[in-house]
Amino acid sequence: MSTAPQLVVHRDKELMAQAAAARLITRIVDAQASRGSASVVLTGGRNGNGLLAALAAAPARDAVDWSRLDLWWGDERFLPEGDPERNVTQARQALLDSVPLDPKRVHAMPASDGPYGDDVDAAAAAYAEELARAAGPENHGPVPTFDVLMLGVGPDTHVASLFPELPAVREVDRTVVGVHGAPKPPPTRVTLTLPAIRAAREVWLLAAGEDKAQAAAIALSGAGEIQAPAAGAYGRSRTLWLLDAAAASELPRSLYPPASA
Repeated sequence: MSTAPQLVVHRDKELMAQAAAARLITRIVDAQASRGSASVVLTGGRNGNGLLAALAAAPARDAVDWSRLDLWWGDERFLPEGDPERNVTQARQALLDSVPLDPKRVHAMPASDGPYGDDVDAAAAAYAEELARAAGPENHGPVPTFDVLMLGVGPDTHVASLFPELPAVREVDRTVVGVHGAPKPPPTRVTLTLPAIRAAREVWLLAAGEDKAQAAAIALSGAGEIQAPAAGAYGRSRTLWLLDAAAASELPRSLYPPASA
């Protein structure tokens, strides 16, 4: 069952990143207080990395017990370990190397020079198995119930590496798949599928910049998820669109209250 999206519009992308980082700290601290640990799915790209950098600079970051946080990824570029284009490499630079995480709880997707070599489908299956091992009986499925799953929204409405009309966005059984022939480089990727994304308590979609305005308008106007994957990304209890004013510029004002930030 989808949750109706809530929209928060900020003046600019810097303010959006800072506010989203503060919001994420609060969610992690709340989850750790109620269940002892928290799990978050990270996203790469301009807005995902901007949020992580803002979190690294946030005075409240020390409120998080970093040793009791599980980190996962929504997708990854299937490139060698340490490649500067890999989401995990960028996340380490932006935040992860500066906080005391438990390495066993940082669940990076396999690299193209890892144990599965250049077999992206085997790498995807292995990540699906890792998710399944982390899922408990209370999760009622093959992935953990993530506290927050973050997604950047592409100008074409793609989220993770689920691109319009391609096979991965149509997947209903598997939780992780390999992507061949992605329309933006690199063409080979690993991604969570929509069923895995929808296991999260909260799904946050991040969009900043004029190049995201049309995508946000399409995804929030009732488009189908095959044509607009962002429209199919929603959480069990909350779906939150975090936008800056430029990305919200083509949305009808009836969709969101006047920005207070």
